[in-house]
Formats: sequence, C-alpha cells, structure tokens
Amino acid sequence: MASSSPARQPKTRVPPHASPTVDLSAAIMAATPDEPRVLTVRIDQHDGLPSGPLRSEHRTLETGLRTWVAEQTQLTLGYVEQLYTFGDRYRAEAVDAGGGHTLSIAYLALVREARPAGLAHAAWRNWYSYLPWEDWREGRPKALDVIEPRLKAWARSRGKSLRQFREERIELTFGFGSETWTDERVLERYELLFEAGLVPEALREVGAQASSTVRLAPGQPMALDHRRILATGIGRLRGKIKYRPVIFELMPASFTLLELQKTVEALSGVRLHKQNFRRLVEVQGLVEETGEITTETGGRPARLVRFRREVLIERPAPGVRLPRLR
Repeated sequence: MASSSPARQPKTRVPPHASPTVDLSAAIMAATPDEPRVLTVRIDQHDGLPSGPLRSEHRTLETGLRTWVAEQTQLTLGYVEQLYTFGDRYRAEAVDAGGGHTLSIAYLALVREARPAGLAHAAWRNWYSYLPWEDWREGRPKALDVIEPRLKAWARSRGKSLRQFREERIELTFGFGSETWTDERVLERYELLFEAGLVPEALREVGAQASSTVRLAPGQPMALDHRRILATGIGRLRGKIKYRPVIFELMPASFTLLELQKTVEALSGVRLHKQNFRRLVEVQGLVEETGEITTETGGRPARLVRFRREVLIERPAPGVRLPRLR
C-alpha cells in the first residue's frame, strides 16, 4: 500500500554561527464591492508579496518597507501597520544560501482603490484565489469538500491522544461538526493545513514531492511563506473592521450603502443581512449623506454617503458589525 506521506529530504546543515537576516514584507490590500485584492509581484515563478531586505540606509523598518514597495510596484503607501514577525528557520529558503533564521517583519497596508501597479510583474489578485476556503458568500466553499476528508484522515493517522487533539483543533478552526465559522481564524486554518501537509508550501519546506495519493487543498501557492503572511493580514483586517472604521480606508470618497455592504462582505467572506446592516451603520453614525445620488447601480437611483470622521472623536472604537445571514 502506497504511503500518503511525502518523502522528506534532509536539509542542508546550517552553520552554527549564521547571522539572521531581516526581510520586510507588505500585504497591500484593496477592495471592490465584488472582490478583495492583494498586490502581488513575481518571485521565483510564484506570486509573492512586495518585499525586500532591511538595509543600512533604511532609517526605520517602515521606511525600508515603503522604499521596497515603491520600487517594486510604484505605489506610495498610506495606512500601514505592523502585522507580525516570523522567525522560523528556513522560511526564506535561506538554507540554500548557507543561512539560518530569516526574520520576516510583515506589514498590513490598505489603499483606497486597486490602481494598476506600475511594473509589469506587479498585479492585483483576488485573495480568494490563494485561500478559496475563506469565501462563504455563495455558501459552503467547494474547497472544503477536499479539505474536510483530508484533515480527518490526517487526524486519524496518529494515536488516540494525538488524534483527539487534532480533531479538536480541526473543529475549532473549521467547525465541520458544529457548522460554525469564525471568519477571523484565517491564519489558524492555513497553519493547520500546512501542518497536515495539505499545501504545497509545506512540501516545499521539507524538499518533498507531492504524493499521487494525496490531494492537496485547492488554492494557488505563493512564494516563500507569503501565503502565511496573507492569511495573517486577512485575519487582522477582518477583526479590525468590527471595531475600527478601517473599512473606509478602502472606500472611495463617496459610495452607496449597498457598495459599503458588498465591500464588507467581500472582506469578511460572508453575506450580511441588508436591513440589519444598514440599521447598524446608521445607528452608529458612521456615514452621512452627500446630498447627491447615483444612477449607476443598475436599478433605482441610490443616495451617496461618505464616512463621517467626527465619529472618531465621539466614540473610541467605532466599527462595522457583521449581522450575518443564517
């Protein structure tokens, strides 16, 4: 019987005194009412995030990040916040260069519109092409039909105690049994798939080839550990839109309430109850009317609104709640 586990290759020995290097990466996000987007560049035949090493001429980490983004995409960043620092050995395949740990300092950046990237190798991509199991707007994603049996088989492949632990993790992150889905657990779901060897990046890390008996999770892989960084950024953004008005960093100066709702749905990956959503937005005083209407909705003319910045002074944590459809 053929083994379903990938054959592992020994990694090159890392010199004991190899100095860590520092890499700066940016998950740059934009959104339309139909899809959330991430800005990508080509790295070793894979889509990756704009990134580059920290250099001595960079005055700060953020300065270095902005410099690399401008050089690789001709985009000037506005809103930026630090996401996380990843420090796993081999994360950037530094072993091939005789290195060890590479510290990857990841940032989240939001831009108002998905303007065309300046260089030919830079492009905006729908982030669900990398993480298709995260999009529930049309119901349960088809990707889970592949993921669920593979994860359950992985859980059963060990002894009783480890099996129970794995089954609990699977239920907590994916909610197959309880049919509950926590939209912010994006990184935890990706990490679980990585640990189970169900994403190409996991096989790449150990120098293995995918077994013909193992069906990997759907979704386009990314260079290095950039899909992990993307998952971190999505989870952070999904959490922040509930208690901070960062959604308006992605919206044009004026928009309709339907466009706002659809943009929130695109980011969160779930459908929202229309009347309840509008009621919450209006009760929280997040927007105000511009006095103008638009006929570009394809139906009845709709009122244009804009973000009401006074809300930042009135309340410490204004956000857009998610009244989900059941």
